Amino acid sequence: MRGVAPPTLYRPFLNGTYAVSAGLYRMGQQPIPWLDDPRPEGHTFTLDDAYPAFIAGKVAAHARAAHEYMGEAALTPDLRGAALTHIAATLARDSGGMITWDGARLRNDLLGWQATLDPRWNAVHDLRHFPAPHAALVDGVQPLHALDFLGLNAQEDLALIARDPYTGADWLAATHVLLPQHWDPRDKLGRDFRAVHEPVAGSAPMNATAPRLVEAAVTRGPFIRFAWGLSMTGRLDHHPAAPPDEDRAAHTRFDPDRAVLRVERQTLTGFPAAYGALFTIRPLIHPLREAVQTPAHAQALAAAIESMTPTQVTYKGLTHLQEDLLGWLRARSLD
Repeated sequence: MRGVAPPTLYRPFLNGTYAVSAGLYRMGQQPIPWLDDPRPEGHTFTLDDAYPAFIAGKVAAHARAAHEYMGEAALTPDLRGAALTHIAATLARDSGGMITWDGARLRNDLLGWQATLDPRWNAVHDLRHFPAPHAALVDGVQPLHALDFLGLNAQEDLALIARDPYTGADWLAATHVLLPQHWDPRDKLGRDFRAVHEPVAGSAPMNATAPRLVEAAVTRGPFIRFAWGLSMTGRLDHHPAAPPDEDRAAHTRFDPDRAVLRVERQTLTGFPAAYGALFTIRPLIHPLREAVQTPAHAQALAAAIESMTPTQVTYKGLTHLQEDLLGWLRARSLD
């Protein structure tokens, strides 16, 4: 969280190829090439002027059916304690003073609430509300546990990956994913890296390196990576059980005035002594016209979409949009 500014615009399509790969950048060391001014990024959490919309979206999902978005699977107290303590401390560090953590109590001066947490046992105590700029967003919200409280303070979604130190087996040990993009967090809990990513079209080469990727996530890093796609709505929560909207509906057609670029900035931070890692997901939504500002942008995005296999086109929800989208991009590339 680095001050209230517009969300950062990343353009991962600029290499002109769509690929599913690890694509890891060392946090704080390697420049992020998708920025207008490529530079390293050292933050895990962000706070920008979309913060109220993200918290509102999370609260709505939480009220609708919290159990559809969060859960645990063989999560050890050691990993839970290490990860939740790290989340609390890093939220405070990255917040520019809007969130504070004293080792026991997390206070958010934007949302007007605070609570005492027991990270190891996932407990939340002494929840208090007070006047603040966005206090109405969480009025009446009762966090279910410490991870839930932490997730409701962040724009990022959260997941924990565990790794058995003796067998090397890995699994998704916890989720607090209130803003998923057309996937159900419940389907992933307890599954290993390969099973989690198997539905992703084109993921086979990445899955072949799963043991090395999980080991890197736990013992090296932290890392940043990106995923991207196009949507016909800017809604943040596309859980399969949520009420449907126009995105990926069979009757929906491409409209450049409604289309958005959805980029996920993801981070991986390992806890070697606790045999696991924190995975964060921050969706960034930008109108397509804003993301495609130059002929070079249009050419690169068109090339990236054309590089998709038919299976990837279907997986990304572009089947009914591809022809008109490419026509629009080709026209923009001549501007």
